[in-house]
Amino acid sequence: MSNSTDALTVTDNRTGTSYEIPITDDTIRATDLRQIKVQESDFGMMTYDPAFMNTASCRSAITFLDGDLGILRYRGYPIEQLAESSNFLEVGSLLLKGELPNQADYGAWVEDIKAHQFVHENLRQFFRGFRHDAHPMLMTMSAMAALGTLYQDFDIESPESQYEQIVRIIAKIPTLGAWAYRVSNGMPLVYPDNDRGYTENFLVMLNQSGSRPYEPDPRLVRALDVLFILHADHEQNCSTSAVRSVGSSQVDPYSAVTAGLAALYGPLHGGANEAVLKMLRRIGTADNIPAFIEGVKEGKERLMGFGHRVYKNFDPRATIIKKACDEVFEVTGVNPLLSIAVELEKIALEDEYFVKRKLYPNVDFYSGLIYEAMGLPAEMFTVLFAIGRTPGWVAQWHEMINDKEQKISRPRQIYVGPGERDYVDIASR
Repeated sequence: MSNSTDALTVTDNRTGTSYEIPITDDTIRATDLRQIKVQESDFGMMTYDPAFMNTASCRSAITFLDGDLGILRYRGYPIEQLAESSNFLEVGSLLLKGELPNQADYGAWVEDIKAHQFVHENLRQFFRGFRHDAHPMLMTMSAMAALGTLYQDFDIESPESQYEQIVRIIAKIPTLGAWAYRVSNGMPLVYPDNDRGYTENFLVMLNQSGSRPYEPDPRLVRALDVLFILHADHEQNCSTSAVRSVGSSQVDPYSAVTAGLAALYGPLHGGANEAVLKMLRRIGTADNIPAFIEGVKEGKERLMGFGHRVYKNFDPRATIIKKACDEVFEVTGVNPLLSIAVELEKIALEDEYFVKRKLYPNVDFYSGLIYEAMGLPAEMFTVLFAIGRTPGWVAQWHEMINDKEQKISRPRQIYVGPGERDYVDIASR
């Protein structure tokens, strides 16, 4: 970290003028570059950063990520410790409030969540309006936006109202996701069971059939809970940035989270684990892996589930998920694609081509195998990702709206169109 007395000296070779730009936390403020001008009437210097590869959009105390060292921490706690010893609702409380809850606080938090798991009966009618072949993620996204119509008394200035909406969103999204799944499978909608835990209840809502209660294996419940923890937050990724950007307009949090769902639905963000399964099926057998690897090197194939925009060493979540695979397969039997995945990982980690490019397995490489082993179709994978990511979204939203430095999001552009020109009547064109 740099201290506040540090500065960057910039000399504009066009004018010979030098500028002192303060450095804080190893960053400079982009607006400080506006003082760099050729003439006084100029707007001033801007930075050009497509896809925000090197732009810090906020100060956040929620998640620390070091891609070079493969570190992921929530509020300072290593993801490995949280996945080993914590549970998803405890992690959700940590992300939102900044500290691990004591027993009394945790009990109150869980009761708050349970009190809001049911959704208004109007939403049942809403779900019945979807076609049977509607994508579950689109149904979940639409239903989240519809929730906003039921809670229009939201007061953004009230901490109590902020908290109430956050609890509602975390509590209800498993119900929305389960209902989307049941609609797409022609199954009647079922209500949550407040006597069950958060993740167990979600699995029951997915699989309940008839009057006989469905009892999920505790090992499956734990594995899914761990996956939710691993997805709970990941710094300023595409969907989280969407939540913050839309939320900066001071819109209700249901609309902001809907923006996050829309971003996550994109195949470059939340759909990667589905792409891994398609790749493994296309490979077919371990004998075909060498030819596939050569296809990747020649640019004819894409190696899905390897590499990451941020992690340049290894994805710490991938190691945890690989362990969860073993526990799930004890219950479900081994996914036949696992042997292909393991061999592909082994070859890729030893091949100089991939090692040189720092292409290591990421969180998506094994998660799809787990979901499929649980009997879930590929179109549900992104919904599961969304349920896990929701506490992170609402924690980031909460931090953003209470940040006094935050203004409405408004990136600049570099205009590359034509200069001023006069209108010509259509008859003369």
